[in-house]
Amino acid sequence: MKTEKIIYDNQLLAMIIYNEDMKPGIKFYTPDTSTLQVGKHFRKKGEKIKVHKHPIVKVERNENLQEVLYIESGKVKINFYSEDGRFITSKLLNKGDMILSIKGGHGFEMVEDTKMIEIKQGPYFRVEEDKAYLDEGK
Repeated sequence: MKTEKIIYDNQLLAMIIYNEDMKPGIKFYTPDTSTLQVGKHFRKKGEKIKVHKHPIVKVERNENLQEVLYIESGKVKINFYSEDGRFITSKLLNKGDMILSIKGGHGFEMVEDTKMIEIKQGPYFRVEEDKAYLDEGK
């Protein structure tokens, strides 16, 4: 599975997971210590995952809100920025690609009509608390 890390000032800002064929099984891209776990399954027909549940575990969020965007269809250009709004780089994501946004800023330009699935930690408070807008192009 092809991945690409967006690093600025020795900090991991994002990880792009490109859509490629994979071997059967499960592959996690994040370390066990990450507050948001991102992995991909490829399971063969007839395979079963044992019935299970996830018990309640108290977790305190001491990091930025992280989010995963999965490009269901279309094409999107993602612009990456430092914490203080400095432009870093742009990447083009296509159908089946996925991004884990960890730190820094980001903006999106839809190159085609695009459907994205967004997954992030909750609870989500208000825009004023969970989102800080940056001035582009400092």
